[in-house]
Amino acid sequence: MSESWTLLKLLDWTTEYFSGKGIDNPRLDAQLLLAHVLRVDRVGLYLNFDRPLTSAELDIIRPLVQRRGQREPLQYLTGRTEFWSLEFEVTPAVLIPRADTEILVEEALSRAGEQGCLLDVGTGSGAIVVSLAAELPGWRMTGLDISSEALVVAARNVARHNVAEQVDLQQGDLAHLPAGRYDLIVSNPPYIAQAEWDGLMPEVRCYEPRAALLTAENGLACYKKLAAQAVAHLRPGGWLLVEIGHQQAEAVRALFAAAGLKDIFVRQDYADQPRVVGGCLK
Repeated sequence: MSESWTLLKLLDWTTEYFSGKGIDNPRLDAQLLLAHVLRVDRVGLYLNFDRPLTSAELDIIRPLVQRRGQREPLQYLTGRTEFWSLEFEVTPAVLIPRADTEILVEEALSRAGEQGCLLDVGTGSGAIVVSLAAELPGWRMTGLDISSEALVVAARNVARHNVAEQVDLQQGDLAHLPAGRYDLIVSNPPYIAQAEWDGLMPEVRCYEPRAALLTAENGLACYKKLAAQAVAHLRPGGWLLVEIGHQQAEAVRALFAAAGLKDIFVRQDYADQPRVVGGCLK
């Protein structure tokens, strides 16, 4: 790269470089990365294709392109991602929220009245609890996470979206849920089994927080802990809703039934894969 490079030439070069590194959607990633550095949207890139880049701009872009080529997630490079049409800060201390997790938000909203109490277990960036707080202004919510570093990120996202009066963040292990009873308990817990680890994409396996992904008992350990506590922490008529891996639906359904939950359901995502299991305390 040199100062003679125009934006279009750099975009084409970066796209080819990313493609050679096995990155999905290399053109889109190149666009988003350059737009981030240049502080324009993607339309702004196209309106400035002929503009030469300065040496200062190239000095910023060069290491970011290299890091993405090493499969570091784009969201960590830009420091942000979109979830539920809201922008969230993300760092390597938290999982990157996925669109599939919006199914969990949808299911929670469909069971929420005007007022209530909600617990988000393993809140991470706070994407789930913040999105729900934005939709449910009459609710009080708690975001629980074992990681103090994750809670720092979550606190910034709570402040960013002006829901601090609704959302209380607490540090704690999901093996011991906070005292009290809730109308909704939601969680996207660790559910990757050790046997699946080596098959994960490099972006996930090498960069996202291992503790937020990997768990014991063939990926079911966290579901067992949550189901076992549901009766003591749900109000009558309250729901436990969890995101699952695509092969875990029947095992999680059985855990919920054994814990005494009723009206158990499995919700598919928009790729027709099992994504959420829920159960109600009657």
